[in-house]
Amino acid sequence: MSTTDVIRPRDVLRKVPSLLRRFPFLARGYYYYALRKDNKPLTLGTLVERNARRHSERTAIFYDDHRITYHEFNTWANQYAHFFRIQGLRKGDTIAIFLENRPELLAALTGAAKVGVACAMINTSQKGHVLSHSISLVRPKMIVVGEELRETLDEIRGELPHGEPERFLYLADTDTRVHYGQTPEGYENLAALVSGCETENPVLSDPPRLGDTAVYLYTSGTTGLPKAAPGSHRKFCKAYGGFGLMSLSMTPDDVLYCSLPFYHGTALLVCWGSVLAGGSALVMKRRFSASAFWDDVRFYGATTFGYVGELCRYLLNQPRTAQDRNHPLRKMVGNGLRPSIWNEFKDRFGIEQVAELYASSEGNIGFTNVFNLDRTVGMSTAPYALVKYKEGTKEPIRNEQGWLEEVEQGEPGLLLGEITKKWQFEGYTQKEATEKSIVRDAFKKGDAWFNTGDLMRNIGCRHLQFVDRMGDTFRWKGENVSTTEVENIIDGYGGIEEAIVYGVEVPDADGKAGMVTLVPSEGHLDLDALHRYLTENLPPYAVPVFVRIAEEIPKTGTFKYKKTDLQKQGYHPIDQDDRVYALLRGKDGYQRLDDKTVKAIESGEQPL
Repeated sequence: MSTTDVIRPRDVLRKVPSLLRRFPFLARGYYYYALRKDNKPLTLGTLVERNARRHSERTAIFYDDHRITYHEFNTWANQYAHFFRIQGLRKGDTIAIFLENRPELLAALTGAAKVGVACAMINTSQKGHVLSHSISLVRPKMIVVGEELRETLDEIRGELPHGEPERFLYLADTDTRVHYGQTPEGYENLAALVSGCETENPVLSDPPRLGDTAVYLYTSGTTGLPKAAPGSHRKFCKAYGGFGLMSLSMTPDDVLYCSLPFYHGTALLVCWGSVLAGGSALVMKRRFSASAFWDDVRFYGATTFGYVGELCRYLLNQPRTAQDRNHPLRKMVGNGLRPSIWNEFKDRFGIEQVAELYASSEGNIGFTNVFNLDRTVGMSTAPYALVKYKEGTKEPIRNEQGWLEEVEQGEPGLLLGEITKKWQFEGYTQKEATEKSIVRDAFKKGDAWFNTGDLMRNIGCRHLQFVDRMGDTFRWKGENVSTTEVENIIDGYGGIEEAIVYGVEVPDADGKAGMVTLVPSEGHLDLDALHRYLTENLPPYAVPVFVRIAEEIPKTGTFKYKKTDLQKQGYHPIDQDDRVYALLRGKDGYQRLDDKTVKAIESGEQPL
């Protein structure tokens, strides 16, 4: 399978005039992006303090009908910082934050960062054993929980190791600067405790440094229990420079709208880091609402949007109105915008810049769309390679001499980021997980590379395009199938709100059979017409063998599809009303499956 997207030198040259106009942002941004010295006293806390000096009365955060200035936010964070010090926390300690999107999350995080305490950002969708596992990974001294999540935490408190965490701190679901709320049994009221603390910037004899851990972010855990990845203050500075200045050229007049969860790097590092870089304002939303989105954008005067691809699809699925371009939003930063809807989204809503990016919480490499080119994650100054790989695994292929081989331009390859003193891999809290992600002796003896597990394609001028996550690409009847590219084709059909493609196991079959779960726009879907469209636009091996029609598709808290759950479910109808179809040999088009037909497929009596 191939793509027609190619970036040529002339495409880049056309962007040179705009780059020259943005040169001060590029130069300043690269300084922060390329910082090396671990002992430099530049941290999240000092970045906030700088904005409090320079933009004292400008808005730092909009939340509902609240407006918090940079001066107010900094003094509030200082109260948290002094509280943590008074309680005996020191540089290198860890606390856990279990809060939904609200300003208290950022205030507690910033306060901890000022005194060198790292914050583990717990995924708010986690429950039960997964939640207790995530907390135990970092052994926090304290845990800060919001009223909105207290019952979830209470359910697993008995599973946590004795004495860890030592204290449970509670924040009511209100504006805790003025209302402390009632304190539940077994908790201390953090808002009341910090209210009497000093508001001046803390002065430390041994302040935190650039290389110190600021946060722990968690992998999704879709293929096992989550892993905790430490993120240094350097990561905030890289986002500050790379996204906020080099990509978006953020200024104090910008307002960034973000409804992504702040336990995730896209919201916390990319979006908030960009806001801090410009002395801009952050609109912090608890939830995303496609129907309320544009009214919110107009109300807050948002110029920038922090996205993941599915949010863009939800907005496209809203009915067209005369107000589609009546808004101040001109820039977006995020990841996962499918090439198949990229131009449609920009054209319909009048978006001038899509700063698509590629990065991971634990990785040592990121890509930024500095040139504002379409359908690319941009380029990177970090050393990387796209190498040949074994299908269905994250394992690169070695040649007869034992070395890895790079793929040709335009061909999908496994992305590796070289680990150097400048481009460090901070890894995970579990040493075995860290080592498992490193490829050693790749191109020469003694080198080391971070294995991203993602497939990328060089589409020209060192610009990459995302292809698939390893494991999403599968092999069927001797051919490789990219789920992302099949999804892009399905996007072009129309009348479908959501489509997710994956491979499913079929007994005694050659590889995995393609399956798609679809959410039709209006409930009904003409499967004969869809089949004709797919056979006209895809090679035979890539046409999905199975189709499930659903009312919704399950997702994680960061709007990622739960492919593992769908793969486990396979092509088996859950009940009589479940609509699952298959291409059966000897029959035309998609046929609805029942228990009898499923048994025939699994016994080999009904070939595919």
